[in-house]
Amino acid sequence: MRRTAAVPPGRRRRRSLLGLAAWLCGLFFFVPVAWMVLTSFHRETDAAANPPDLGAPLTLHGYREFFGAGGGPSPWPPLINSLTASVVATLLVLTLAVPAAYALAVKPVRRWRDVLFFFLSTKMLPVVAGLLPVYLIAQKAGMLDDIWLLVILYASMNLPIAVWMMHSFLADIPVEIMEAAAIDGAGLPTVLLRIVAPLALPGIAATGLISFIFSWNELLFARVLTGVVAGTAPVFLTGFVTSQGLFLAKVCAAATVISLPVLAAGFAAQDKLVQGLSLGAVK
Repeated sequence: MRRTAAVPPGRRRRRSLLGLAAWLCGLFFFVPVAWMVLTSFHRETDAAANPPDLGAPLTLHGYREFFGAGGGPSPWPPLINSLTASVVATLLVLTLAVPAAYALAVKPVRRWRDVLFFFLSTKMLPVVAGLLPVYLIAQKAGMLDDIWLLVILYASMNLPIAVWMMHSFLADIPVEIMEAAAIDGAGLPTVLLRIVAPLALPGIAATGLISFIFSWNELLFARVLTGVVAGTAPVFLTGFVTSQGLFLAKVCAAATVISLPVLAAGFAAQDKLVQGLSLGAVK
């Protein structure tokens, strides 16, 4: 009968402390989100109380105000704009990043490290530094307040990170599998769709989800380059901060609703996300 080696007391204590630290870190990030959701169900007077009243009565007034029940603007156009820009930009990023990462990770491209660092160098410029040139170009092209301008910007902003991520995922796929498919007569589109895509599905899901989150949460370009027609959900959220003051319950209700698509996408792809982000971490 095989015996299990006893864990030394010191190691067991360290594991318990690490587990406790992990729980504390999780609670540290979860408590503000839970507080936001709880505040969204309070009245404005209860939400602004100091100290906070945890036993205050719950109401849906903040959500009714967010959805325009009080005569305010409808949130559906900004939500649809954010969904359109984020989904289309994410699909465009994946369409471009997977072949680029395949060429850098599998094909013998010369100086591929320099290419990767060139992609990364494009993220070193602060976003606000490129805001004025982008605004002038969009103005000359007649694309101000256009949702397709945001699609192009979001795709270009997320493409370098996507190429880096997909390169690390594709580098772990055995080259012999793709070579065998090529010997059998499979062309590049067939190799990418039927060989690379299924094997790299966790990495593609992780890359797509991160690109979607970055696109959904982007505010600076959307705030400056859009107006009435192409305004996104984060821009709509800033409209709740008025000269009359900050309506905390309404803002928390709006932030909760706007966060739901990202939370739903992360929950739906959580297994692929964890598998993709940890892919290649242990050799």
